[in-house]
Amino acid sequence: MQPKELIMETRGIELITRYKRNYGIPAEVEITEDMVLAHWELEKDLTKKLLKSNSENRWEVFERAYTDIYSKLQLQNSLLKKSRPTLEKKDESVDKYETWIEIIGSPPKKIYEIGSGKGEMIAYFAICGFECKATEITKERGSKYVTEPSPCLSWGNSDGVHLDNFEPTEFYDLVVSNQVIEHLHPDDLIVHLESAYKILIKQGRYIFTTPHCHTGPHDISAVFGYDTPQGMHLKEYTYKELCNSLKLSGYKRISCAVPAKVKKILSILGIKQEEQITAIGVFYLNMMLIVENILFGIPSKKVRRFFSRLLRKVYLFADNIFLVAQK
Repeated sequence: MQPKELIMETRGIELITRYKRNYGIPAEVEITEDMVLAHWELEKDLTKKLLKSNSENRWEVFERAYTDIYSKLQLQNSLLKKSRPTLEKKDESVDKYETWIEIIGSPPKKIYEIGSGKGEMIAYFAICGFECKATEITKERGSKYVTEPSPCLSWGNSDGVHLDNFEPTEFYDLVVSNQVIEHLHPDDLIVHLESAYKILIKQGRYIFTTPHCHTGPHDISAVFGYDTPQGMHLKEYTYKELCNSLKLSGYKRISCAVPAKVKKILSILGIKQEEQITAIGVFYLNMMLIVENILFGIPSKKVRRFFSRLLRKVYLFADNIFLVAQK
């Protein structure tokens, strides 16, 4: 962690520009320095409470924290309202979720999503004909952001950890989460993975993405130049950490999601069968583990970030860990 004085060095237009870039906010949207600093202070305060929570009060603390952040940050709420997904606009999400759909396959399948947020991804899966269950820890996010009802999509609340307390065991073909694991308390990771395992059918799969720690931090602390997350990314992981945790939780086969562009190249070469693509995914994961280990040898986090993003351009690394774990 950098000294606290660094926070005071990045102010004014530079701070606002970095904030917009970090959150993908269009340049024309009006943001003030006070709004950025208010977000920063709120997130730091909530993060302390989340990390101090124990197994008995964690759901209550997390639900309250995420309700606070989504209800108090007017900027984020206004941006969310402008980007509510509609179940009729299928074409807009084709490219965005192409890799997901290629892994999932064709309906009929039952999909359970953890931390659905605005519901954009799960709404798209519902459009594609899958039977979908979306969940969130707070009612400040979720079904109110999907304005078109769908017979293929239902909503619920859960703590995101003890999934089998909310859902029947051996019921879903797929469990999915997109940028969620980093928000869980690190002590809950194994329980979360074991619980996802329980609600999956035999040979069901848990597919998820989460930011890689080598290219982060990816939360608001990046705006202020920190090397490790200080906000509500409670932990950003490595491939090795997640693979070890998945194995401990009982998953039999773990592989990387093969990027859609890479799959198109493989298809041209005649490599298109599911077993072949899975084998490529396992190879890809082993390569990521080797690259990750080499990057760990670089002491400077700044230099590590530079090389990891360079490698990303040739598909030798990724900002996000994208794993497929089979029961």
